[in-house]
Amino acid sequence: MSSFGDYRQKIQLLLYQKWECLARISDSCYDGTGSNQYGRTERILENLRKRKFCRIRGKGRIAMRESCRILYRGGQGELTEKKSRFIANTRPVESEEEAIAFIEEMRKKYWDARHNCSAYVIGTKGQLQRCSDDGEPAQTAGRPMLDVLLGEKVCNICVVVTRYFGGTLLGTGGLVRAYSGAAQEGLKNSVIVEKQPGARIRVETDYNGIGKIQYIAGQMGLHTLDTEYTDKVVMTLLVPDEEIGSFTAAVTERTGGRAGIETEQELYYGRADGELVIFEE
Repeated sequence: MSSFGDYRQKIQLLLYQKWECLARISDSCYDGTGSNQYGRTERILENLRKRKFCRIRGKGRIAMRESCRILYRGGQGELTEKKSRFIANTRPVESEEEAIAFIEEMRKKYWDARHNCSAYVIGTKGQLQRCSDDGEPAQTAGRPMLDVLLGEKVCNICVVVTRYFGGTLLGTGGLVRAYSGAAQEGLKNSVIVEKQPGARIRVETDYNGIGKIQYIAGQMGLHTLDTEYTDKVVMTLLVPDEEIGSFTAAVTERTGGRAGIETEQELYYGRADGELVIFEE
C-alpha cells in the first residue's frame, strides 16, 4: 500500500505545474495526522481528470498543452539585389502535401522565373522541416529561408522565393542575404498568431452571483463568449489553460460553491488584427 507521502507528492507535483487551484486541495488533504486520507486524495485526483484541469498519464506524469506561433494569413514581399528580383510568397500549411501543392502552384504562376526556392515548417514543435535550393548553389537559398522561419519560431508555414535573374552573379554571400531577406519581407506582410491553449468554460449561477463572476472575469481579463438570461444566468467564457484552476477557485469561493462550472470544450485561441480567433481542436 502506498504511503500518504506518495499521495502528497502527487499534489505537490501538480502544484509545481502551476495549477493554482490545488493549493486549497493540498491543505485540505492533510489533517496533521496522515490518517484516512488515501481515498479522499484519489477522489480529488479523479475529479481533476474529469474537469480537465490537467491530463494525468501514469504515475507522476502530466501532459501540458503548449502554445505556438503559426502563420494565420499568408502574404507577399519583394526585394531587388543587383537587378535580380526576389519575390517571397507565404501560405499556411498543415501537411507536407499542402506545402508541395503550394510550391507547385508558385512554379506555375512564375513559370518564366529561373528559380523557385522553398522552405516549410510543419507541426507545433517544427517536427517536419524541408527546404530546396531549386538550382541555386547548395545552402544558399532554401537553408537560409528555413533559418528565417526557425528564427521567428513560426510553424505550419511554407515560403517560396522566386528569383528573376538580373544578369549579375551575386556570389554565395549575396545569395544567402537575398533569399533570407526576401523571406523576412514575406513574413512582414503576413499575419502570425500566437496560438494558445484554453477552454470554453460554462458557468451557471443565480442573479446574485452574476456580478461576482463578471468581476472575476474582468479582473482576470477573460473573454465572455456568450451570456444567457432566463430564470438563471449562464455565462460561457474563454479561459486560458493556466488560469482554469485559479478561475474555478475564485468563482467557487465568491459564490459559496453555488455556481456550476463545466468545461465544455478544449480549444486553442489567438489574436489576429486585434480580433479574437478560436481554433477548434
